[in-house]
Amino acid sequence: MRSHPIDGIDVGFSMPDVLVSKMPAMDREGLEITERIEEILMMCAREHPVYEQITSFSIALYALGFFDCPDLMGVQDVDSHEAALVLNEHFKEIKAEALPSVYHIAESKEKYLLVVGDPQYPIHFAVLVDAGSSRPFFSKLPFFGSGFDSLDELINEFVGIDGMTREDLHFFKKNGYGEIPPESRGKIYIVKNDQ
Repeated sequence: MRSHPIDGIDVGFSMPDVLVSKMPAMDREGLEITERIEEILMMCAREHPVYEQITSFSIALYALGFFDCPDLMGVQDVDSHEAALVLNEHFKEIKAEALPSVYHIAESKEKYLLVVGDPQYPIHFAVLVDAGSSRPFFSKLPFFGSGFDSLDELINEFVGIDGMTREDLHFFKKNGYGEIPPESRGKIYIVKNDQ
């Protein structure tokens, strides 16, 4: 279940200790990722939340810093074709066993994505946030908004729909370290398939 009260306000989505448990070791990029995830979760509390018009691809990529915009309101939507291009350019597929057993996104320069569906035609992105958490992945689900889920919860969400199986889950590691280079920011805004 994703419901959890924050500061006495029930926003309807989980903000577990995963974002605040390890603050001392956090660098600038880790702090920015944490702030973006918190911003996404706060948007879910709105009566007409902006995330309803944004895909899971955009939410995950925004959390990782792929957009040169001041906040979530400035995020351009990313479709499946554009998401596949981002995967090809900025990520490398790895085996599930290669995911670190000890990992926290705010402390590590490495970034990981769970990709549901064929990587050339993905249907969902989820960001690995804390490997030690019972709900280590952050994403936007089709019907429940943004929050944290376990791998089993994500599998149950997608497996069986349109022939999706466990074999349609892929793990990716972001190429290089640090922030997205300025020359790469915004590329996903303009890549369109007009065919």
